[in-house]
Amino acid sequence: MNDPAAILLAGAFIVIIGLVAALQNHRRRNRRIRQRLIDFEGEEHRMFQFLHVLGHAIETEPSPAALARIIVDGIDKVVTARGGAIYLVGADPGFLHPEYISDDCPPLAGIPHEIRKRAERDPKALESHLRLSRISVDEGMLGHCLGTGEPEHVADVKYHPVFRDQLVRYDDNVSALIAPLKHAGRDLGVLAVASKHEDGAFTANDFAVFRAVAEQSAFAIGNARIHREASEKRVYERELNNAREVQRVLLPETDPRVPGFRISGVNLSARIISGDYYDFFRISDRRFGIAIADVSGKGVPAGLLMAMCRSTLRAVAAGETSPTRALAAVNRLLYPDIREDMFVSFSYAVVDEASGTITHARAGHDPALIYRRATGSVERLRPPGLALGIDAGPVFERVTRDETVDLSTGDCILFYTDGVREALNDREEEFGLARMSEAFREAAPLGADTVISRMRDTLAQFTDDGPQMDDITLVAIEKR
Repeated sequence: MNDPAAILLAGAFIVIIGLVAALQNHRRRNRRIRQRLIDFEGEEHRMFQFLHVLGHAIETEPSPAALARIIVDGIDKVVTARGGAIYLVGADPGFLHPEYISDDCPPLAGIPHEIRKRAERDPKALESHLRLSRISVDEGMLGHCLGTGEPEHVADVKYHPVFRDQLVRYDDNVSALIAPLKHAGRDLGVLAVASKHEDGAFTANDFAVFRAVAEQSAFAIGNARIHREASEKRVYERELNNAREVQRVLLPETDPRVPGFRISGVNLSARIISGDYYDFFRISDRRFGIAIADVSGKGVPAGLLMAMCRSTLRAVAAGETSPTRALAAVNRLLYPDIREDMFVSFSYAVVDEASGTITHARAGHDPALIYRRATGSVERLRPPGLALGIDAGPVFERVTRDETVDLSTGDCILFYTDGVREALNDREEEFGLARMSEAFREAAPLGADTVISRMRDTLAQFTDDGPQMDDITLVAIEKR
């Protein structure tokens, strides 16, 4: 027992055992390091693969649903989740709408009791509820994440603060990674992945990777939305430009030649599509029709109603010497199709080449101005009349009356829409009737063409070439 050799041998044996144990620990540690390295390389590969697929998707401009699917399915693989979902802020900014939920994704919102009971009989009831239900932006775990603007690593969803003392409970054993999606200061939605506890917990590294991927996903969704909106805007502008070209065809290309008169007109649209309109057309051998109208509102609806007015008036005016009767027919035909919030102010004049007179009717339109060369004065022509589209017919026909004006050589009449009178300068002052009358009085002795050009120049000087707020239309008739 006290043999030195035995003691030495026992000591050597203990040392050998220790060295073997140390070597085994070293080998296990090396295996763990190698495995972590393999895991890291695999995660890195999955990350690069995800970014490659995402970059290709951005170039091909997929639909929102397709892009959401690419993002969710890709992130599920990167962090090895059971499933995931993207909820986006829709047209109603108060709600998150499920854009894509992967097949095996655990619920990310509280489930009403009646839905859980129904799901016991029909497993698809829960899936249908999740895919169709929107979530308020200030409710639930997803709304909480969007509100805070910070990613969350939720180890156990049922213990998340939003489910405390709530009527809508959460009972599943689920962990989740959640991140808000923001781009250019704009809330886009929420991205989430989830796993059941039996799948294993998300690590701190998983959360770091998820946050980075979420940022790239937000950039992709934001860029895709910008491109889509720009593309839709280009299509819309192209359609509007096509409509403008069609509308230009409906307006006179040149001023008409009418014996004994000089007639000139112009339409200046405030938008691509104008709600104003003017027209020249022959109605008999010695009579000529001149129309000017202003449809309430602007843009496409006003432009469509303008086109209807033009075609309807031309259809009923042939051979009709009374402007009032022609406008009454137009009103009866259009009234059923005019929206309640729309109407048309109209001035329609019939020029009699033989007598040199003009008979006109004013259906709720601004009074025309007449310049008398003999006196150098400007007066207003104000026959009574009701705008088109307000009454089905009886009141319109009872109120509206013709007025016949005898013209002498050098006399001039100016028809206009309210966009002239209501033009604003940088001090929010209207051009007004007084300025318009004075500009007309100065230009009228020089002829109809000069009236139009001078009125345009005077308006431009008054507004200092500022933005045009309303359509402007001018028609001048000079007796030669």
